[in-house]
Amino acid sequence: MANVIVVGTQWGDEGKGKIVDTISESFDAVARYQGGNNAGHTVVVGTEKVVLHLVPSGILRKGKICILGNGVVVDLPGLTHELHQLRRLAVKAEGHLYIGKNAHLVLPYHKILDQEREKHAARPLGTTGRGIGPAYADKAARVGTRIGDLFDPALFHERLRVNLAEKQGHAPATSALHSLDAERIFDEQMSHFREVQGFLVDASATLNRMIDEGRKILFEGAQGTLLDVDLGTYPYVTSSSATAGGACIGTGVGPTRIDGVLGVMKAYTTRVGEGPFPTELKDSTGEELRNRGREYGATTGRPRRCGWLDAVSLRYAVRVNGLSTLALTKLDVLDTFPVLQICQAYRYRGQILEEFPNEVDILKECEPVYEEIEGWQENTMGCTSVAELPKKCHAFLDRLEAVLGIDISIISTGPERGRTILLPTPTLKQWGLV
Repeated sequence: MANVIVVGTQWGDEGKGKIVDTISESFDAVARYQGGNNAGHTVVVGTEKVVLHLVPSGILRKGKICILGNGVVVDLPGLTHELHQLRRLAVKAEGHLYIGKNAHLVLPYHKILDQEREKHAARPLGTTGRGIGPAYADKAARVGTRIGDLFDPALFHERLRVNLAEKQGHAPATSALHSLDAERIFDEQMSHFREVQGFLVDASATLNRMIDEGRKILFEGAQGTLLDVDLGTYPYVTSSSATAGGACIGTGVGPTRIDGVLGVMKAYTTRVGEGPFPTELKDSTGEELRNRGREYGATTGRPRRCGWLDAVSLRYAVRVNGLSTLALTKLDVLDTFPVLQICQAYRYRGQILEEFPNEVDILKECEPVYEEIEGWQENTMGCTSVAELPKKCHAFLDRLEAVLGIDISIISTGPERGRTILLPTPTLKQWGLV
């Protein structure tokens, strides 16, 4: 029985939600281990498009257990909104969704701090403004509030009063923090808490008990490798551990209980927000990638920056995550291009770099060194077997595997569940997916 981590290999938005939704049928539970509602998973079920920001997309599979681990930061109004959305879709959360009681809360003052820092920063980071960074900052500073703290309303009330007063005391007179009222926040948070308190558990104990019982767990991350707070393109990163190692930290499941890591990569590269992006295309080709791929953020609606596939950063993702195999998404977006480019190395001040430099001052000066690949200019949308793919598409896939030094086991050819190819690779066989 396999316990597998699904991780993004780029700057997020790789299509992890679709992959998790597709393969979760073969697992007993899906556990989310980091991030907050700054991430969005878009899944198409029938004719309905569902966007989930906190609840794992596995909840849309009948009978599956979904768990938010202690590494997630929770916006209570956002969470209750998702629960209402699921009920509208007749998806039963009771008995199927569990929330780690040690997960920290995103409170209204976190959102204001996030937005005001971004507005006045000399070097904006391009955050979503959802309060995620300040919530993690409070967690690291040991002044955060865990969702389980709300079982003791008096404790929560006092902690909220002290924290808000401290933040208001350090804020300029023009800050919107001064418009916040502790009593109003307390009442609002307790109202939402009453809707979710029945879902709270010790996530670590729950997950380890399930593993002891022989059940299979799929661990789901948000964002992607290059946004990891330690291993990404700092400071243009998220505030949590988005790489595979974060699964252990964010759920309380030890590394010896993990059987493999599935990396999800897009057939090209995208990025939202600020920061260096060596293969970015600011021309009509980049616009075509954006339009064909519908590259607009599920959380913010912002247009994503688009560019050719970056094998340098992908090899880095393979290494730091210890990937077992890859899932390739949005292959069909490349169908119209007569020529494709794969960035094999960077040129930096006359040197050729084959290793990814995650120092942004170096990365922003890097120019891509491309290998040209002939496009197939045939339709792959909806293909459900490798045999249906054009020969030139096969050549592209073979070259990717050779360049990255790892096999591709899953290929997505459209947003719908059925438009997915699972290859009979040794890894998928070992995990019981084929």
